[in-house]
Amino acid sequence: MDIQRLKPHLPWITLTVLVAIVGMADPGFLKPQNLMSLAGDIVPLFIMALGLTFAIYIGGIDLSAQSMANMVTVIASVYLASMGAWVALLCVAAGFLLGTLSGYITTRLYVPSFISTLAVGGVAFSVAQWLSGQRALNMDAAQRNETFGWMIGRTWGVPNELLIAAVLLVVCLFIERRTILGRALKAVGAGELAAAASGLNVARYKILAFAISGALAAIAGLLFAVKLLGGAPTIANGFLLPAIVAVLVGGTPLTGGVGGVLNTVIGTLIVAVIRASMLYFEIDATQQQMVFGIVLIGAIALTIDRAKLRTVK
Repeated sequence: MDIQRLKPHLPWITLTVLVAIVGMADPGFLKPQNLMSLAGDIVPLFIMALGLTFAIYIGGIDLSAQSMANMVTVIASVYLASMGAWVALLCVAAGFLLGTLSGYITTRLYVPSFISTLAVGGVAFSVAQWLSGQRALNMDAAQRNETFGWMIGRTWGVPNELLIAAVLLVVCLFIERRTILGRALKAVGAGELAAAASGLNVARYKILAFAISGALAAIAGLLFAVKLLGGAPTIANGFLLPAIVAVLVGGTPLTGGVGGVLNTVIGTLIVAVIRASMLYFEIDATQQQMVFGIVLIGAIALTIDRAKLRTVK
């Protein structure tokens, strides 16, 4: 079979092969309870990857997502006592505004997205350090449970985290497939110059893509804080690379225009199985980022559209 025809099916094939390998090595891995627990554990990573999908879908990248999530864990920990449930709105607004800033710098100042988002990530990290006093913070357990305990509870045996992820997936899928914004983002990713020539306000839609990425990174950070009962400027470190891998191995290439949020679901499951297999095969934690780096290189090599690349710098 032609590799080009096989490409759209590679994520499903990869996931099936990985599950089969780990399942044969450890039959207990395939138990429904274990799979549900595994899925619940990766929800923050999945939400972060959902946001990154929009940035990558337009041919950009958002390297601020991890720092944004870190900052939000600190904001939630500091202001939960005084703001109660309204702190969630503050967290999402902070992520949305910083994402908008990334998009503005990229589109209006013509700074490449990997630089603009890296710089905005530095701003988020500095804010987190300043608010936290460069230390880990703890939430009051009783207040956490009263305000956000539902986020980590269960409904009919299903972790509420999975229900939150499902709702966000439906919203993102609706944006991608049923709105003018979604169609515009696809057009920008498929060919920015052509989209601009057709009359689209490319800058506006790119800014919105980064804003959505920032807002979803903030939601991931809020869930981190609730699950871990606190926050710190580095609490989500180590999640950016797996989140990018989840988007790319799912079939949304760095050149943009194809793939989407459903592909990210598959990609996140692949990352989850890879993480589980590394734990099972006792791969040292210091080597896990190396494994994800190798997977990332492979994903880029297999998914990138070389027709859009005149040179590689």
